[in-house]
Amino acid sequence: MIIENISSNKVFNGWHKQYSHASNVLHCNMRFAIFLPPQATAVNKVPVVYWLSGLTCNDENFMQKAGALKIAAELGIAIVVPDTSPRGNDVPDNKEYDLGMGAGFYVNATQAPWNTHYQMYDYVLHELPKLIEAHFPVNDVRSISGHSMGGHGALVLALRNPEVYRSVSAFSPICDPLHCPWGTKAMRAYLGDNTDTWAKYNASELIKKTKSTLPIRIEQGESDPFLSDQLHPQTFIDAAKVNNHPIIFNLQPGFDHSYYFISSFIEDHLRFHALYLKS
Repeated sequence: MIIENISSNKVFNGWHKQYSHASNVLHCNMRFAIFLPPQATAVNKVPVVYWLSGLTCNDENFMQKAGALKIAAELGIAIVVPDTSPRGNDVPDNKEYDLGMGAGFYVNATQAPWNTHYQMYDYVLHELPKLIEAHFPVNDVRSISGHSMGGHGALVLALRNPEVYRSVSAFSPICDPLHCPWGTKAMRAYLGDNTDTWAKYNASELIKKTKSTLPIRIEQGESDPFLSDQLHPQTFIDAAKVNNHPIIFNLQPGFDHSYYFISSFIEDHLRFHALYLKS
């Protein structure tokens, strides 16, 4: 599990660092970013929030735009941001922005040509945390969050693995990928035409069946241009009621789908996670 440091920047008395490594799961070189708060030492390992970014993003968008590092330094929480897909000359791609590189949708693809590399679910759940915990002063106490496609990924990973994560939150998540253009395009390409196999990557189906009481918080901008046709948060809210699963859902007037929105509420989300990471 060799990693190569690409960049290091001191910030709020902690460190933001980028690394690359050869992924055995994705069969390509991958890049990730990590923020280590000043409290992180060999004798004081800190918990981690994993952040999953949205379509077209990589590890840099959140770290540079979200304004999360100051509050993470205060709270003593590490943040890890993987890329949104495998990348490389040998990795299949599509000319459209919502499929292929930058659009892994955090699933394990079963269909050619995607299935060799596009195993982002296993990468985020297994390989990346193992690597992080082996190389950095962090413990195995984890929460997960994300935006849009990454919000979909965070909800799916947490609902399927409530024993792994203390809490989950999302900004503008794709809540019902079986019934939106982004989701159906990706699911059909990566998983095939049998829609029954898509359900395990649909948060609105998973929350109906979960036996956990995993803390969930969702932030949604009321002026988000993708709200009505792509995101469908009401479907998730209604599904949670089927199972009486409590969620915090905030519809924020005037806010859109951008990092202006995320940066406005990221402190609230990190404090939400800190309640469970430190308990």
